[in-house]
Amino acid sequence: MNWDRIQGNWKQVVGKAKVQWGKLTDDELNLISGKREQLAGKIQERYGVAKEVADTQISDWASKADDSWFATAGKKPQ
Repeated sequence: MNWDRIQGNWKQVVGKAKVQWGKLTDDELNLISGKREQLAGKIQERYGVAKEVADTQISDWASKADDSWFATAGKKPQ
């Protein structure tokens, strides 16, 4: 998944991030605002893992992203 799409739709995917990394608070996720490096830093801090591990976790998580993650709230069914 293109990280630009995740970052641009961060408010829609923040719930998926919270499921993946439950130790991150809503405030932290809001401040991260889709910035990959900041997300990696918070994962390192909260989970006590190396940068490489955090980067791998993010890559694995992002690879699971599909169109259902980006459903528009006000979208009318066709």
